[in-house]
Amino acid sequence: MTLSRRTLLRNTALAASFATMPFSLRYSLAAEDTQPFSYEALIDRARAMAGVDYEAPYRPRPEIVQQIDYEQHGKLKFKPQRSLFSGSPDTEGAAAYPLEFFHLGQYFTKRVKMHLVEGDKARLIAYNPDLFEMPEDSPARQLPSDAGFAGFRLQEWHEADDWDHQDWVAFLGASYFRAIGAAGQYGLSARGALINAAVPSSGEEFPDFTEFYIAEQSDPNAPVVVCALLDGPSITGAYRFKLWRGLDRDKGVTMEVEAALFLRKDIERLGLMPLTSMFWYGEYGRERLKDWRPEVHDSDGLAMWTGSGERIWRPLNNPSSMRISAFSDDNPQGFGLLQRDRNFDHFRDGVMYDRRPCLWVEPLSPLGKGAVQLLEIPTDDEIHDNIGAYWVPADPAVAGKSYSLHYKLHWLNTEPYEATNVAQTIATRIGRGGQPGKPRPANVYKFAVEFDRPPVMTQIPYGVFPDVNVTTSAGSVSRAFCEPVPNGNVWRASFDLEIMPGELADLRMYMSLDGKPLTETWLYQFSPDLVIF
Repeated sequence: MTLSRRTLLRNTALAASFATMPFSLRYSLAAEDTQPFSYEALIDRARAMAGVDYEAPYRPRPEIVQQIDYEQHGKLKFKPQRSLFSGSPDTEGAAAYPLEFFHLGQYFTKRVKMHLVEGDKARLIAYNPDLFEMPEDSPARQLPSDAGFAGFRLQEWHEADDWDHQDWVAFLGASYFRAIGAAGQYGLSARGALINAAVPSSGEEFPDFTEFYIAEQSDPNAPVVVCALLDGPSITGAYRFKLWRGLDRDKGVTMEVEAALFLRKDIERLGLMPLTSMFWYGEYGRERLKDWRPEVHDSDGLAMWTGSGERIWRPLNNPSSMRISAFSDDNPQGFGLLQRDRNFDHFRDGVMYDRRPCLWVEPLSPLGKGAVQLLEIPTDDEIHDNIGAYWVPADPAVAGKSYSLHYKLHWLNTEPYEATNVAQTIATRIGRGGQPGKPRPANVYKFAVEFDRPPVMTQIPYGVFPDVNVTTSAGSVSRAFCEPVPNGNVWRASFDLEIMPGELADLRMYMSLDGKPLTETWLYQFSPDLVIF
């Protein structure tokens, strides 16, 4: 059904009718707001921008925006009835997933231009304060008409009962974006690019998605296509996201990402396909004594599937000083930050850490040689993202260089391609070393690593115990053995590590039988300052 302007003016239920209006009536865009658009043209723009000086994005009335703090920003709620694409299936302009926008605020100070893509044309979506619930005394009322938006989000399928208060993907702040997983919960984030994180000489740079181009999608099982322009002092880029939600919410969210990146300047540490998460403490670590909850984290480990086929699990740390670990590889098959612990009793928190999504990166084109890097930053609270994981190419990132990326992001309850021939790590525990009933030796720490049982381990004859293969870069290992855990489908491998204060040990361990690996490879970086007894 198409509503004419005359019919609209006669309609006394304006608010109820607004959601069924065609886009052109709801936003009344002038002809000069329309421009030709294609992803290829966006790549050309990004390439050209890399050859000229950087211009920072527009910041409207900074002194006013700074007054829109966390509390004030929370009161600026987009009105669901003003969402684009929220009509019924037979309504002109309706699409599967309603589109809403975020307001500027103290933590989101830069204008981001939003466009609607219709065929080979794009139309600018103008800012309007009437799109938001806005208290009369809100500082936002003092912003100019060209203030613009901070970001956007997509709501659930427009015929779902909860679409107006349940979103499934959001792009907000610099080049950050995130999605809910199969349990319907937000958690960690992804980014467009990571520039010089943990580089003291320059400091980290945060390039911005400065423009978005969003195409409507009327089929809920087809992807929503979003293009974005990236710009920063050292880098430019064009991105095309294909966002799959579908009607089966248990499948989580999948994103196919294409990106063309161009370097304005030399970059000491260029992180591609970066992920960002939070780890305060798990079932191990000194921070357990600082809070009443058993564990607090969005992710508990870095999983890697190497180019040679090895499966690796690296539990996360909250170190006493910033650390970067590099895992060299050639054409890795994937990596991700995962939340393997799904037991609510291990968190006991109403914010549902047990439902936080895993995020797996699947390269769709070869990455070549380089390293997956893991960045761990000290934190004393759960409000800080202190974990990063990303791919760093082996060749230097120098001005004039370009990169072409094609990969998938899987937001799920676990990694999408679980190994069936080796057991997964499900817990890492650390305590005092030595033997019960005897004086505990100084500077000795016991590690107990638990693995779930794949079929190959359940077939081990009674009384046969696999080998525990442990190596360390510092200190010495003793008392390595394994055993099945009573009343559980679990095997536990244990060993003692003697290490002096101030030393740092890179540990590597897996279980095997007759030379054949039974478990994924467990890696851990340990220093005595990580624990308190």
